[in-house]
Amino acid sequence: MADEWRKALSLYVNHYNQDEVDYRPRTAETTITDLDYLLRRGEQKRKLAEWYKGRGAVPLRSETRARLLREIENREGEMEVELLLAQKTDYEKGGARHQEERIVKQRLTLQREGGGWMITRVIQPVPERSAVPVLPDYGGESGGGGKHGSPRPFLNHEVLGGGGLRSDPYRREDAVLYADRWWDGFNPEFAEFEVDCTNYISQCLFAGGAPINYTGKRESGWWYKGYVGGKEGWSYSWSVANALERFLTNSGSGLRAELVSRPEQLELGDVIVYDWDGDGSFQHSTIVTAFDAGGMPLVNAHTVPSKHRYWDYRDSYAWTESTVYRFFHIADRF
Repeated sequence: MADEWRKALSLYVNHYNQDEVDYRPRTAETTITDLDYLLRRGEQKRKLAEWYKGRGAVPLRSETRARLLREIENREGEMEVELLLAQKTDYEKGGARHQEERIVKQRLTLQREGGGWMITRVIQPVPERSAVPVLPDYGGESGGGGKHGSPRPFLNHEVLGGGGLRSDPYRREDAVLYADRWWDGFNPEFAEFEVDCTNYISQCLFAGGAPINYTGKRESGWWYKGYVGGKEGWSYSWSVANALERFLTNSGSGLRAELVSRPEQLELGDVIVYDWDGDGSFQHSTIVTAFDAGGMPLVNAHTVPSKHRYWDYRDSYAWTESTVYRFFHIADRF
């Protein structure tokens, strides 16, 4: 009996995987009794079908691997668990085959009913909607490690004095290589946030040669020093999407960008920032790492780790009809 609830989870993951490419109403047996979730999922499938059609793309296959992160509650007749779902989706567009990847978390409640288990609640977090990064807990003001036992992050102080005075090319390929290397993980040389999208984008830009603009003030410049004396050492523009949007809009030296009107104008290593509610507060950022057969950007991101995801994020629960985008073409030279 101890493994019966795991069978219910396995059936749930199989159905979840099928729903990524098959948008017909489900008639097969289900283990889900959460009606709110079933309604949301049905609406999401309808939107996905329209989204693919509007892009001129056809979903081909999906592979979802699930990992049980933890058992949150384990009471007699009831389980609450956290799942990590790693998805790969293949689709065809313009005669070319593309693959995107992402990793999502879910929290499920299961209850024993009769001779089996049913999933009575599905919680789908939408971390892209969080505008403020959650700081890591390093357990004290000095010493110790971060998550996964990594050392306190720092950068060589020699890179902090440039202040945007160099004139070097933006190495777009290096920024993309870094983005693809770390899309599903964390470089231990840097702080790791739970809401990590802009921290990750800043690292990609830095890997491509963007110069640190060190002011020592969190509200100005674009810089990172790691932890100094137990205090965070980075600018808001390094770690917060709204602050990065303001910095790229206004910067006249060092790391700077041109605001363009259409995604087709972007190149590899360029940046997109997202305001889900259209209220002027930007909450998410991505970096262009590839293009589809129609020349539209595909992006990488953190928070919900994503690789070669279609740029508009209409497949995300964070997206709304009010979503506003900022398309930033990063300068070719700094």
